[in-house]
Amino acid sequence: MGWDVSWQRAYRLTLTHVKAGGTLPVGPREVVVQGEDLGAWIAGQKATWAELQPAQVWLLEMLGVDPDDTSGAPPAPRSQDDRWAANLAAARQFHAREGHLRPARKHVELVDGEEIKLGSFLDNTRRRAAKLSAERRAELDALGMRW
Repeated sequence: MGWDVSWQRAYRLTLTHVKAGGTLPVGPREVVVQGEDLGAWIAGQKATWAELQPAQVWLLEMLGVDPDDTSGAPPAPRSQDDRWAANLAAARQFHAREGHLRPARKHVELVDGEEIKLGSFLDNTRRRAAKLSAERRAELDALGMRW
């Protein structure tokens, strides 16, 4: 990381935004100025903090950037078991409401505010049925899954 023109441009846009009364963005796509995603840029600076020049660190600190603040960091990726649990919850919800487990391929089920692509999940699961564990297969069988 260095003093290239793109770094200077992003810094200047962020400085102008903050001086105009804007808040420092904490996440991607929160503030986009002249095509520059300031939240993503700040996250990138935090991620490479140790590689920055001392003057860059000083400038960022003057803006209020805290390298230890991870509030705008993207969420950790879900494990395969977590994704399975979310999809299974959607399947159970759909089955309880509709009485069957045959949603359209593009059906999206809303579970606790999260959109689950249930139709795609079930189609993909049918295609990979041979690789499913007996426990997971039994969970779907209990809902009347058509294989």
